[in-house]
Amino acid sequence: MIDFSLTDRETDLQTRTRAFVRDHIIPMEKDPRQGHHGPSDALRRDLNALARRAGLLSPHCSPEFGGLGLTHRERAIVFEEAGYSILGPIAMHCMSPDEGNMHMLEAVASEEHKLRWLKPLAAADIRSCFAMTEPAPGAGSDPSALSTTATLEGDHFVINGRKWLITGADGAGLMIIMAKAIVDGEDRGATILFSDMPAEGIVHERVLDTIDQSMTGGHGVIRFDGLKVPRENVLGDIGRGFRYAQVRLAPARLTHCMRWLGAARRAHDIAVEYANRRVAFGKKLIDHEGVGFQLADNEIDLHLARLATWHCAWVLDQGRDARVESSMSKVAVSEALYRVADRCVQVLGGMGVTGDTLVERIFREIRAFRIYDGPSEVHRWSLARGLVAKGAH
Repeated sequence: MIDFSLTDRETDLQTRTRAFVRDHIIPMEKDPRQGHHGPSDALRRDLNALARRAGLLSPHCSPEFGGLGLTHRERAIVFEEAGYSILGPIAMHCMSPDEGNMHMLEAVASEEHKLRWLKPLAAADIRSCFAMTEPAPGAGSDPSALSTTATLEGDHFVINGRKWLITGADGAGLMIIMAKAIVDGEDRGATILFSDMPAEGIVHERVLDTIDQSMTGGHGVIRFDGLKVPRENVLGDIGRGFRYAQVRLAPARLTHCMRWLGAARRAHDIAVEYANRRVAFGKKLIDHEGVGFQLADNEIDLHLARLATWHCAWVLDQGRDARVESSMSKVAVSEALYRVADRCVQVLGGMGVTGDTLVERIFREIRAFRIYDGPSEVHRWSLARGLVAKGAH
């Protein structure tokens, strides 16, 4: 049986993070250094400095790299509190894609690679991006359609191809690239390679205008035009890229749930406060069942989303394969939080579609969550395939 009561350490982490976000990050939410493609790097560095002083920078990393060595359950607690402000995960350097990249590096990379890239990344001296998704007909939800190639020529791989929706590419210092390795004319399979940025052969075509605006650097379109990467910059073994990516992707789906749970809770708190003071038809909105029931449903969805997230975190902390649990959690939580944000817009009425509160922005950010790291339909399809296998027995 899973014990959902907080330990003393978990309570302390929750209290510290909540106070940090309330006292230092929420006051920064009106900072003008935010645009259509996320917070600027200057703002990001200022926010990182606040978290560093509070001892909350990159808390998911091991103490060896300056973090707190959080378990997955502790991450669930801390990341939810960080997500209460859209700037919180940026400040604490536990936002996508950097958090997932740090997790993969710490789990899989060689000591040499950790010193070269994980150490400055965990210290927030650089940002990173993960270049896997490609425009049609390349790899999107179907990674087997991977079309970018890395051809071994002497001591270097030469990379050619295009990627898009590459979060944080603009201004990143490290690019993690998924490509088909071609060795002696043979396709050796998906392989992960590292490249410093900027680099000759990495062409940043543009930053996409998207519904979400919370990640520094936005979402870029990248072209590889003969990018040369030394052979020693391969992560692990050639041809095992998808296996290494799963080390990153399963926990990353879950940490998205954690962060956006905090944002949805913030939207709910704003809606509850509004419903308790706004008067219509002779009584407060909260006293109208049409409003009160929506907020009650929010409480239910938030509670169940937290339980799903914590359960999946527990599975990961047991060292078990959590791909199925992370898929189920990603679908359930992303859709529950979208319902919460949508109800909050409705409760606020006209106010809800304006920028006068954060609810409108949180609604847009959480809508995007239902797409990235695998849309709900792909996860449902994968889960259904498992049911077919069970039926065969």
